[in-house]
Amino acid sequence: MNARTRRGSVAGPAGQLMTAIDEPAGTPVGLALLCHPHPLHGGTMDNKVVQTLARACVALGYTVLRLNFRGVGGSEGTWDEGSGEIDDAQAVLLAHRAAGQPLVIAGFSFGGYVASQLAARLAAWPADARAPGGAAQRLVLVGPAVSRFDVAPVPSDTLVIHGEIDDVVPLLAVLDWARPQALPIVVVPGAGHFFHGQLPLLKTIVTRALSARTEAH
Repeated sequence: MNARTRRGSVAGPAGQLMTAIDEPAGTPVGLALLCHPHPLHGGTMDNKVVQTLARACVALGYTVLRLNFRGVGGSEGTWDEGSGEIDDAQAVLLAHRAAGQPLVIAGFSFGGYVASQLAARLAAWPADARAPGGAAQRLVLVGPAVSRFDVAPVPSDTLVIHGEIDDVVPLLAVLDWARPQALPIVVVPGAGHFFHGQLPLLKTIVTRALSARTEAH
């Protein structure tokens, strides 16, 4: 994301996974794990939407952790149709999260599917299981790929942001997914799937929502 980004790797279930870490100024308030879009359609941890999420989280004081899923950008292994990619995110999280550390999980498009499923997995684990710190404190989904993958039901305070004219994941599909959960959606007028020209607004929405949650606690 910038010259201070630390690149590294973590042993994953299908081989080494490439990672990137960005630290905030001062003492971190928690960890933010960010998941990138579809590996077979050019998705990487350096995607512009993912980097926008990273900048928002760093500005709020989070240590930001990104990864390339298996088979992407130097990460070993091959595409596993979404299942193994959840395991990849889990492996990277467990390698970096300290016990009791507050956690935000965020994802864009396919990464929204991974983020939702990982958050559900963490929430279901017993408190004394291998998930240091327990469930995520907040979940952020941007353009979640609900029409293409089994995006899990999410907590009522989940921030879901979608473009009005998304031609990859139609807004109506997201509304159909959200309706049974009585889950509000933040719709960005005129925005497509990749939020071209709208990334500053996307950053503002995320920053305001997460800062409001932090101040409330």
